[in-house]
Amino acid sequence: MLSFRLIPTSKGRSFTGFLQSIRELSSTTNALQDSWRNARHAFDHIKNRDVYAWNAMVSGYVRVGNSSEAIRCFSLFMVKSGLRPDYRTFPSVLKACRYLIDGLKIHCLALKFGFVWDVFVAASLVHLYCRYGPVANARRLFDEMPFRDMGTWNAMLSGYCQSGNAKDALTLSNELKVMDAVTIVSLLSACTESGDFTRGVMIHLYSIKHGLDSELFVSNKLIDMYAESCNLKGCQKVFDWMIVRDLISWNSIIKAYELNEQPLRALWLFQEMRLNRVQPDRLTLISLASILAQLGDILAGRSVQGFTLRKGWFLEDITVGNAVVDMYAKLGLVDSARAVFNLLPSKDVISWNTIISGYAQNGFASEAIEMYNMMEEEGGEITANQGTWVSVLPACSQAGALRQGMKIHGRLLKNGLYLDVFVGTSLADMYGKCGRLDDALSLFYQIPRVNSVPWNTLIACHGLHGHGEKAMMLFREMLDEGVKPDHITFVTLLSACSHSGLVDEGKWCFELMQADYGITPSLKHYGCMVDLFGRAGQLETAFNFIKTMPLQPDASIWGALLSACRVHGNADLGKIASEHLFEVEPEHVGYHVLLSNMYASAGKWEGVDEIRSIARGKGLRKTPGWSSMEVNNKVEVFYTGNQTHPMYEEIYKELTMLHSKMKMIGYVPDHRFVLQDVEDDEKEHILMSHSERLAIGFGLIATPPKTTIQIFKNLRVCGDCHSVTKFISRITEREIIVRDSNRFHHFKNGVCSCGDYW
Repeated sequence: MLSFRLIPTSKGRSFTGFLQSIRELSSTTNALQDSWRNARHAFDHIKNRDVYAWNAMVSGYVRVGNSSEAIRCFSLFMVKSGLRPDYRTFPSVLKACRYLIDGLKIHCLALKFGFVWDVFVAASLVHLYCRYGPVANARRLFDEMPFRDMGTWNAMLSGYCQSGNAKDALTLSNELKVMDAVTIVSLLSACTESGDFTRGVMIHLYSIKHGLDSELFVSNKLIDMYAESCNLKGCQKVFDWMIVRDLISWNSIIKAYELNEQPLRALWLFQEMRLNRVQPDRLTLISLASILAQLGDILAGRSVQGFTLRKGWFLEDITVGNAVVDMYAKLGLVDSARAVFNLLPSKDVISWNTIISGYAQNGFASEAIEMYNMMEEEGGEITANQGTWVSVLPACSQAGALRQGMKIHGRLLKNGLYLDVFVGTSLADMYGKCGRLDDALSLFYQIPRVNSVPWNTLIACHGLHGHGEKAMMLFREMLDEGVKPDHITFVTLLSACSHSGLVDEGKWCFELMQADYGITPSLKHYGCMVDLFGRAGQLETAFNFIKTMPLQPDASIWGALLSACRVHGNADLGKIASEHLFEVEPEHVGYHVLLSNMYASAGKWEGVDEIRSIARGKGLRKTPGWSSMEVNNKVEVFYTGNQTHPMYEEIYKELTMLHSKMKMIGYVPDHRFVLQDVEDDEKEHILMSHSERLAIGFGLIATPPKTTIQIFKNLRVCGDCHSVTKFISRITEREIIVRDSNRFHHFKNGVCSCGDYW
């Protein structure tokens, strides 16, 4: 604030009145406007205005938030009055700058008049450059300052944090001898951003030693820092030691538990907050929506939406609306998520990303792609970002929408985002899961590979294609490059070994992860091992492995064993597996179908009727089998036994002709895969109406000769269809690629890439 005690009093009453009006500027809106009108009236009546009057006028405009008038007033001062500004002039006018270009001009004037070395002017310039981006300019000025006050240090540190240069902020802080509360908050933000949580703990100790931890905003920032480091004990200790807590404190501790997936504790804290008569705000409700999504509490989730509607936040604040959309998507209520999305008065890129990822994560890949296309068509100010690509590319992977994925790749090539590790990994995953493994590998070697994420993706893609040995080679290359594997790495490796029959290699990986990397096996790892033994026909080994597990087997473990019993025809062990399975997950229709199919394959129709009766009694319905393929930029979908396709007669005629040719060269229908007790002729007709068979027939008549046919199937390929597809690839001289629920099958010249092991 300017001091007026040194100003001469010979200017007359108008000048004295002007100074009094400047001093009376109040923080309330009406009083502020009245005082400012008085000040401006007094200023206009001063005949001989000097530098002090102009400084007071510029400062007054800054205080009432009228930056443009402050800049204009400064310009008039320079041009019309012919007066020379002093060191008091520049801090006020620099604070008024809203554009960098204005700040650069004023910096030049400060240099011209020799005030740039004044500590207050230099500090104001540092603040300006930190606020608008050129942090290098701020640092140059900072280094040249003969004296720096605490405010200048804080401005420089804050500037580094705001520009994403957290490590530079921490390096600069090494020169600091003394810190205040503002410094502590800036450095804690830098520690969080850079992941240097050890340094964060040291700063916490400094704040305790100097009594700064008692500052409310320091404690709040400490909770945030410990939450990001997954140190909930640290969060709770800071919270418990706080003498005074505000709404931010409660929001921070609730968010800490929500981010670290402890929703029950977070909900308990929310209830305690209400008991303390602290009213929730929008940030509280955003955290609460996520908490209820984690808990799967649909009723309470709808209550949150109702509360936001009553408060008006739902329509006023887009972040609240986005949180409600995300909550419904995570609860699996995609229709409700879409309805809320449609109600949003305005939508930002986060709104679109949320609904796209919501559809994709709930298995509605086509709808996710449709929403992405709608977003692109709307255009306007909405520009796709990293989150958009990471949401829509997995949907392309699910649907096998290769052309759509390639279009997105083209966009990413233009903006260079394909080199981003997360976007590039999603893109590689899309190519791998759409059957283009070479393209996936080419992308993989272009993106940064400093962490396990891209490696895990490529290992999983090779496993999906049945290339277990190549997956193992990638793993060894990963170790050679010094990248540390995580628990997901070993899940993908064990799965790859399982799909390729690499039992010894899988056992080695299971032992390695524990002995060398200290990773305790989870249920996913145990499930992969059961699947590994089961697929290889080692059913007793798999069963004994389950019995020695230190964890309670879940549905995935018993499901893997039941699936293996179905493939290898062991009905007795399958019955044991199913009994355990129905105990842990009695409402899963897929396991009822699996057991029913096993009985049907063995000709035990009484068992089939019993299981189907139990499923009907529980209201369970079998997931219909379907296959899809993309022809002429259109996705064609075929359902098992469905005759509604407009080209069904041509498809059936083509399949009948192929059926005759296959029988001539040795094909014998495998009736074990017909799950109805009917005559043999009817069984052959049922096999011919399987969805993948219909898709292949369509592909043969709808695409040019010798072109590759690619099909995506939602269920596992049956043994008879697998055999038939080998014959068709040989007769038609076509390569046929089928991706089922387990893996890829590349059929060529009568041979499948899986080696009949799937």
